[in-house]
Amino acid sequence: MCVQFGTCNFDGKPIERSVLHSVRPVLEPYGPDGEGLFDGKGAGILYRALHTNRESRSEIQPYISDLGMVITWDGRLDNREELTRQLGGALAPTWTDLSIVASAYEKWNTGSFQKIIGDWALSIWNPGDRSLTLARDFAGTRQLFYSVQKDHATWCTILDPLLLLAGHSFKLEEEYIAGWLSHFPSCELTPYIGIRSVAPASFVRIESKNQSITRFWDFNPSNSIRYRTDQEYEDHFRFVLSESVRRRVRSDSTVMSELSGGMDSSSIACIADTVIKQGAGDAVELDTISYYDDSEPNWDERPYFTKVEEKLRKQGHHIDVGHQNPFRFDTDVNRLMANPTSAEFSQEARGLFQAAMLSSGSRVLLSGTGGDEVTGGVPTPLPELQDLIARARLKRLAHQLKAWALNKRIPWIHLLSAAAAGFLPSTVIRPPKHLRPAPWINKKFIKIHR
Repeated sequence: MCVQFGTCNFDGKPIERSVLHSVRPVLEPYGPDGEGLFDGKGAGILYRALHTNRESRSEIQPYISDLGMVITWDGRLDNREELTRQLGGALAPTWTDLSIVASAYEKWNTGSFQKIIGDWALSIWNPGDRSLTLARDFAGTRQLFYSVQKDHATWCTILDPLLLLAGHSFKLEEEYIAGWLSHFPSCELTPYIGIRSVAPASFVRIESKNQSITRFWDFNPSNSIRYRTDQEYEDHFRFVLSESVRRRVRSDSTVMSELSGGMDSSSIACIADTVIKQGAGDAVELDTISYYDDSEPNWDERPYFTKVEEKLRKQGHHIDVGHQNPFRFDTDVNRLMANPTSAEFSQEARGLFQAAMLSSGSRVLLSGTGGDEVTGGVPTPLPELQDLIARARLKRLAHQLKAWALNKRIPWIHLLSAAAAGFLPSTVIRPPKHLRPAPWINKKFIKIHR
């Protein structure tokens, strides 16, 4: 990903240039392909580039639009042809993702955000009315953080600069901590009071005396797809998955794919390999990277990813994580860890991963994180059963309860109770023992944050 940083004064006062000088060394590791700078009245914006395709190498950021907007973009635009047609033109080879997005914004204003398909984070500074607009893609794949203090705002696609350059310490956001201790924090929160994250599928508009958050897209539960046979659903799924992978191998170098041997990563790696060999993607070739632990029989993935490598006819990069201590956290005193993290691989394993990426020349990493839920690797009956309850399809519910009970070897009444519990507030139903707060957590903290 590229990285962008900006700071602005809504009262028009000049930006202290020392701030931009101070942030440079923090941003530089994220963008090895050069720097762009906007230093205008009331705003200063820095951009560091990480090019992944031919078009991105032609981008000049921050971008000044025909109407004088200062636009900074970190992303990948997947519907380039479609969006260009809607703008009334034909896609030219010289058109970059950013130029298309800028044209869309000038035509439809914030209504353009719902038309932009891909992974992206976007900032727009309007010198005319001294307003700042920050927007993020529908899934929140790219991060975008911001902090507002009186007549001043600062934003960045990484959290570190907002902490290091604030000139003061931050209090911890307890609700964020509660999220980490239970399931996951709310998407607009960060660990620090005073620093927020733009929520997925939303944009934030900040002016001198006004700040608003608007959601520009959401799932429409009334939309449905109906086919006659399972084969048609399967064909549609394969097409959508193939298109998703094809869009992500739009790279002018080798693409790296994480490969565990599971359903999700194996599917992605095989499709990416097919797409590249057929010339449907711009990437040169596909490499894979896999982790293994021969000492752990329940985690050893070597037999599975080896089979996929045979299919791909290419051995990937292998990293042995068996000798690392999962309870030992390596710390780098020269690097701020702005976010809490689960047990990561050792510093040695991270170094091997970096070396693999560098040796293959890869700048795009494909990952199947979260994909098991939709490819059958971790089948769960609850979404289907809850859907049948919500639609009062009792006959079908009884049939599926029986089928899932036999498959899972669980009494059907337990499955029904678990599905019904999803409709009840947490204050009414007691969660399973393994999901209850740990006894060492402060009781008052538990009560306040439910």
